[in-house]
Amino acid sequence: MKIVVIGIGLIGGSLVRDLRGLPERPSVLGMDKNPDHLDQALSLGLIDAPAEPADLATADLVIVSIPVDHVVRELPGLLAKVGEETLVIDAGSTKAPICQAVSGHEKRRNFLACHPIAGTEFTGPDAAISGLFQGKVNIICEVEQTAFRIQERALELFRHLGMRIRYMSPEAHDRHIAYVSHLSHISSFMLGKTVIEKEQNERDIFDMAGSGFESTVRLAKSSPAMWTPIFEQNRENVLETLDEYIANLQEFSDQLRENRYEDLYRQMDNTNRIKDILKGIPQQKQE
Repeated sequence: MKIVVIGIGLIGGSLVRDLRGLPERPSVLGMDKNPDHLDQALSLGLIDAPAEPADLATADLVIVSIPVDHVVRELPGLLAKVGEETLVIDAGSTKAPICQAVSGHEKRRNFLACHPIAGTEFTGPDAAISGLFQGKVNIICEVEQTAFRIQERALELFRHLGMRIRYMSPEAHDRHIAYVSHLSHISSFMLGKTVIEKEQNERDIFDMAGSGFESTVRLAKSSPAMWTPIFEQNRENVLETLDEYIANLQEFSDQLRENRYEDLYRQMDNTNRIKDILKGIPQQKQE
């Protein structure tokens, strides 16, 4: 089995780490616009060698793990180069623009639009870890657009990775992920910004920061190069979630300003049921 991974960071690197455990012991070739990433991937054993464009035609699997704006721009050309039986998957946190980019493509049947809901705040080849996808959800969109025999091969690979599969339309995916992933990243970035601006000349806040602050602001360490295109592509859904979030923050502020502590308590108590909703969800879940 021959795998070509395009973009050797946390997601692409973690995928090939676990796929190396397949019974057929695949060979893995890599592409990355950052030559340092290629060197790191080689030294870490994530890839066997750099890939050439010609390798796409003979690959069994092509993993596209690059920022979503690059996926939209590059995916049609990549599909044009793959073989008739090549499976191409992506890992983008938006799905509608990506699916639109290859709508009607002569090799659309080779592409399976995916979003594995897994990750950490770290980037680059050295962030890749084994077992990242075990028990995690993989959203698949427009499965009917992919050739059935290629779908079957993809599902075998996902079973090997230990992933749970959900099927969704691209539009539903982008709407839901704006709430459970994109908004949490914005909240984390803005909390970090608020603290930095308020305490830029003081060390006290960071000396006092406990695990609650650390866990809440963790996502602010994520790559702006990855997240800016996500917010751009999912702009309308993100704006809707932001409007609702801002309205809730304003309500909290009003209750506090007006000494309405019973309302404040009731609001937080009602929100406590989130712990029951989230019970059993695997850790390290991120977009």
